[in-house]
Amino acid sequence: MTIRTVVWGENIHEHTNDIVRGLYPDGMHETIAKSLAGDGEIEVSTATLQEPEHGLSEERLERTDVLLWWGHKDHGAVSDDVVERVARRVHEGMGLIVLHSGHFAKPFKRLMGTPCALKWREAGERERIWTVNPGHPIAAGIPENFVLENEEMYGEFFSVPEPLETVFISWFAGGEVFRSGMTWRRGAGNIFYFRPGHETYPTYHDETVQKVLRNAVRWAYNPAPALKSVHDAPNVPVDKALEPITERGPRLHADGEEGYR
Repeated sequence: MTIRTVVWGENIHEHTNDIVRGLYPDGMHETIAKSLAGDGEIEVSTATLQEPEHGLSEERLERTDVLLWWGHKDHGAVSDDVVERVARRVHEGMGLIVLHSGHFAKPFKRLMGTPCALKWREAGERERIWTVNPGHPIAAGIPENFVLENEEMYGEFFSVPEPLETVFISWFAGGEVFRSGMTWRRGAGNIFYFRPGHETYPTYHDETVQKVLRNAVRWAYNPAPALKSVHDAPNVPVDKALEPITERGPRLHADGEEGYR
């Protein structure tokens, strides 16, 4: 089994902030990709905001099984065409893993259909992450809890739809709590949001965080062929009904004519 995985990075702070550059000299996306490559079944590459089509052409997304997304400073610069392209592939079965400040990323908001807003504070405080669903595949090999000594606080209320599953919950030194690991399904696609990952802290160098991401890629992977029919809305003629019926009323559309969208 080979899971074709793309790590998408906004790739701005690494070039404009000395602290971030020092932590991730090759870019956050490259650090994440390197950690994923430790799993021999994950074939990983990267893409960034600055590339043509943000590195996410239709052809490349067709070949992608799982997409990881990290963005923060310039969500608005992401092309709406690319957003719709990503959402379409998720509905067809591509997995999507959204990281940290990607809660405001346009593809995530498009798929959630909600504001995806939350409380936050930059104070480098301790975050204790609790594994509240230890039997979940994303939590395989993850301890009951683990600590990140310095992180940005995210606090409830997090305005996302009720998740399919909650895997992790965080507590912060300032007292706030947050649902830090949640899953959803959209069409045939699996979605996982994982909170840790503020750019001024070495979060993606943490071995436990890296293991969560490798687990998440494996969980998000859907080996079935792309469900292209998820977009179809066929007009079924009367004579093609599964049981014999008689047309009993007027209609707007002729047989085979497309409906309104």
